Amino acid sequence: MKFLPGPRFPASCGNVRAKCPKALAKGPGKGAADRVIVRLMTTEHLRDDLDARPRGPLRTMANKVPEVTVYFWIVKVLTTGMGETASDLLARELGPVPAVALGGLALVAALAVQLTLRRYAAWAYWTAVVMVSVFGTMAADVLHVGLGVPYQVSAPAFLLVLAAVFVLWYASERTLSVHGVRTRRREAFYWAAVLATFALGTAAGDLTATAGLEYLGSVVLFAAAICVPALAHRFGGLDAVAAFWSAYVVTRPLGASLADWMAVDHARGGLAMGLEPVTFAWALAIVGFIAYGAMAQHDLNTSLLQSR
Repeated sequence: MKFLPGPRFPASCGNVRAKCPKALAKGPGKGAADRVIVRLMTTEHLRDDLDARPRGPLRTMANKVPEVTVYFWIVKVLTTGMGETASDLLARELGPVPAVALGGLALVAALAVQLTLRRYAAWAYWTAVVMVSVFGTMAADVLHVGLGVPYQVSAPAFLLVLAAVFVLWYASERTLSVHGVRTRRREAFYWAAVLATFALGTAAGDLTATAGLEYLGSVVLFAAAICVPALAHRFGGLDAVAAFWSAYVVTRPLGASLADWMAVDHARGGLAMGLEPVTFAWALAIVGFIAYGAMAQHDLNTSLLQSR
């Protein structure tokens, strides 16, 4: 039985319509149709269009922020509470000035390590978040306790600082999305925003706690408040980026109020568990959730998985 030879392509084909493999493989400069077909055969253009591209000749890297899942929000609330009680504990044991100096140095060291990495690393990212929480609490407390600035003034002031960071970030990058933190400049804006949210959340939480709600009342208030951006995004069409940052701000007073409620004495409306037990218990919970999320890869951004 004889097999007829298959169709032979000419040695040189001039266009894609002739279905010539060489024409498809020649790449750029051989016709618009070639470029369109090659582009559609990849997914690079889909990833590039997720966020506004960085301005200027900056080197890109894998996204440095973990995937935003339920584990992200749990650990975020835990870091805020642990930062609140750890800050109070350090101030009590070392004194306000040494505590602020130590917290500042630890924050700089943690951010330096985080910024030198080119990929997301759970231990480095969440260590930086914890140190931002500790130092952000100290900054708000120094303004109120040390300089006598009332929370009614410091909370709006921190809100203006956060707004300024967002304005500068958007003017430079045309996006505030945490899924596009792939350059040093965007990461610098991101951590500036995180620090501002922690200071704002601390001032807002202390404002409500001293305004008559006490700590348990503040927990209920901010637990309800954190649901607002989620519901507004789900049913009201609120932009996902706006919903994320709104909820991110609220996690700070929510976690801090909950930790304070557990730590302070009965006279202040708390459970009187003490600063040390609450700080260490929340620290262990943070380590446990981070370890579980890392092993299960819940915290890995999808773009990072694709790049491996």
